[in-house]
Amino acid sequence: MNILMISSTFPYPPTQGGTQVRTFNLLKYLQQHHAVTLLTLRSPDTSESEIAALREQVTELVIFPRPPATELKGWGGKLERFGNFLMGGTPPSVLTSYSPPAQSWVEQAVEANRFDVITCEHSVNEIYVRSSWKSRLRTIVNIHSSVYGTCKNQLETGTSEHPGRDRLNLPLLYRYEQKFSRKFSRIVVTTAEDRQQMQAFCPDAEIAVIPNGVDLEEFPGRAVDPGGHRLVFIGAMDNVANIDAARFFSLEVLPVLQRKYPNATLDLVGNRPVATVLELGDRPGITVTGRVPRMVEPLHRATVCVVPMRTGFGIKNKALEAMAAGIPLVGSDRGLEGLAVDEPLRALRANRPEEYVSAISRLFEDAALRDQLSRSGRSLIEQDYTWEQAGRQYAEVISGKYEAQRHEAHGHEP
Repeated sequence: MNILMISSTFPYPPTQGGTQVRTFNLLKYLQQHHAVTLLTLRSPDTSESEIAALREQVTELVIFPRPPATELKGWGGKLERFGNFLMGGTPPSVLTSYSPPAQSWVEQAVEANRFDVITCEHSVNEIYVRSSWKSRLRTIVNIHSSVYGTCKNQLETGTSEHPGRDRLNLPLLYRYEQKFSRKFSRIVVTTAEDRQQMQAFCPDAEIAVIPNGVDLEEFPGRAVDPGGHRLVFIGAMDNVANIDAARFFSLEVLPVLQRKYPNATLDLVGNRPVATVLELGDRPGITVTGRVPRMVEPLHRATVCVVPMRTGFGIKNKALEAMAAGIPLVGSDRGLEGLAVDEPLRALRANRPEEYVSAISRLFEDAALRDQLSRSGRSLIEQDYTWEQAGRQYAEVISGKYEAQRHEAHGHEP
């Protein structure tokens, strides 16, 4: 098949965040079996060497410049953005990554019948697909997480950066997500929770759950348990959900833990730490590393990895990578979303500060439990969360085999 993948996020190198990692690994798998054209946008900091490396992974690479940011300042700007969203129905976050020249290229390609399938890698790319195309080719949107569900969760948990704005936007996001989800032939999500949300928007939709994966060579299981009282939290440190998690754990959990274990430390590891994360490095025992060459190295040095997410939907790459690396994991319900970790025990759950202190203390003091979680976590990833498995499932959705298999399992005609 001839496949057009649309990703306004430049998916290389595949170490910048969840969107890049998922997009790159899925296109890498599909290219082994199909002709893949990738349409993407280039930022000013995208290097020629990165473009050359990405070009090696696809049949055709089509690049347009990312539109320059147009900042509307003050209350007038905020009112204008809200008015545009209210009347036009498309969130500002989607419009900022929209390229009219890229749109023209896609429309000409569809008119020329160049492709059998179009995939939108992340819901922000839905803007490039017309509802009428569903009758002439297969159109797929790969939703990494529900924007409505995420906004609603942030308001409910008190983690929204702009609660007033988000309360106004919430019904508009509901309308937006409900509308765009109906124009696709197939919908792909990463967790059962997101499938339930999208099914509410579009009851008759064909929705496949395809979780993220891990590159097992990039994240080998660790050879030795370092012991000690060293914690690590990994993730892009300019992401709202990660910022909240880093600050929550640093300010509300670590000080309590350090009363019991005075030498307990926390490494905050990830790209682009914002000021509110950098300032955490001034607190006792906390190191903000910024970007590191290989994420697996700080994981292997840690006694325990924490994923203290209070918001953010979808399966978390950081949890998968820690388990692949064989690091005992303590995470919240949000951090462990979509993962079967309770029976058999593969990670410890915690949501409140006292639960984190209790779970981490157990692991600090019980080497056998650390070894159990290390082995069972790695085994789970090898069994269910490789990019090979995710790519195979994605290929089945693209070809229509996923739906046929599902109907056969339920005793229906495909």
